[in-house]
Amino acid sequence: MSTISLPESINMHDMTEQYLFNAFAGESQAHMRYVNYADVAVKEGYPNVGLLFRAIAFAERVHASNHLERMPQKEDMFSGENPYGLGDTAENLQKGIDGETFEIEEMYPTYRKVADFQDESEAVQTFDWALRAEKIHAKMYADAKEKVEDGEDIDLEKVSICSVCGYTKKGDAPDRCPVCGAEKEEFREFE
Repeated sequence: MSTISLPESINMHDMTEQYLFNAFAGESQAHMRYVNYADVAVKEGYPNVGLLFRAIAFAERVHASNHLERMPQKEDMFSGENPYGLGDTAENLQKGIDGETFEIEEMYPTYRKVADFQDESEAVQTFDWALRAEKIHAKMYADAKEKVEDGEDIDLEKVSICSVCGYTKKGDAPDRCPVCGAEKEEFREFE
């Protein structure tokens, strides 16, 4: 994974710092939820939905890592709310859709505006990257849910995830990431 260079002591506005922490907590939790949702999907006979959940779990890990790298070290931070509990595959896909939609419509646009207002360019960048990927994730989950509700698995052989920004693509990785410009070698493929 690519890392950024920040000074030892990061001087960041309190709101941007809190939003970075909230985003880190939410993405970390999404990573773990999706790993577990993958297991449920496979057990229910949807191995390709399981593949989709595992791939997007990695993208959420990338987002969490990007947020963490841009945060100053501090103790006693609190996380935001996220959907908990395991359901069947269709219910888990809906939870994924709901979580991604919240991030798209409310969380990242708000966090980005505050970071931009406070001139926190590193935070703006990581929020932008995550927002662009979350839009793809929501669509992929919605498409998968339609198939599962019809009792079918999705047609999916490979998912490529940019390890720099979390950009997600069905099939082979592009030569360059359309979001952050990373080379093809920076992508992780899930098959």
